[in-house]
Amino acid sequence: MSTAVIDNVLPPKGKPKWLRVKLPTGKKYTQLRGLVDKYDLHTICTSGSCPNMGECWGEGTATFMILGNLCTRSCGFCGVKTGRPESVDWAEPEKVARSIKIMDIKHAVVTSVDRDDLKDMGSIIWAETVKAIRRMNPETTLETLIPDFQGIETHLDRIIQVAPEVISHNMETVKRLTREVRIQAKYERSLGVLEYLKKNGANRTKSGIMLGLGELEEEVIKTMEDLRSVGVDVITIGQYLQPSKKHLPVKEFILPEQFKNYEELGLKMGFRHVESGALVRSSYKAHKHIH
Repeated sequence: MSTAVIDNVLPPKGKPKWLRVKLPTGKKYTQLRGLVDKYDLHTICTSGSCPNMGECWGEGTATFMILGNLCTRSCGFCGVKTGRPESVDWAEPEKVARSIKIMDIKHAVVTSVDRDDLKDMGSIIWAETVKAIRRMNPETTLETLIPDFQGIETHLDRIIQVAPEVISHNMETVKRLTREVRIQAKYERSLGVLEYLKKNGANRTKSGIMLGLGELEEEVIKTMEDLRSVGVDVITIGQYLQPSKKHLPVKEFILPEQFKNYEELGLKMGFRHVESGALVRSSYKAHKHIH
């Protein structure tokens, strides 16, 4: 197995030129930015300062996070704060659906923090949010980027039953690094979640991984093969960037050519869509993944 990805990285002494992004512009972006500010709408796009915000908003796609902004898990890569979450806001499904209507979103991605503190792990709010979006925005297509719900099938069934166009769950990294990167998660459990979704009626499944955490090329390829083996249709591959000094450091900046290699390999493996590039995030080009 070639280890070209290790030979062709740059030392993390500063972001390389291909990670520089232009400030978002355009009529659609300006319009949506105004609506978000006016109505105090909450999107991951803005709170996460996503580099693709202008492009996605221009295509009528946005990502919304439910179940609060405090996570019960403490993953080494994630900028979301860890702590004891607040009580569930049962009005949240309607609020999210209203935000999507105000913004005139054509394709919405919904995600959430992990809520291991709840008996249903948030799966009921998840299902109610999809239902509310469907009622208020019948033409809007949906992707649900879900946590693992600890692999409990009852909770996964609630997502399958409301039938979003895409159900996504991210592996985030290779098997060897899972314990370090996703402290309370398990590689095999996440793989099992994706397999269960596909076998039990999910229309389309999707997963994403980050590079630059010290993984080897053969480990990336093995992860891709594992995802295809459980029927995953769409994969996103992007560069990990350190949210703060408290988070895991960037070990490598992967060259654009290597991302292109993974894209070509993924298509040969049989993935329906492969988004592979330094600035790719889970929701990048999400509107295309329903086709």
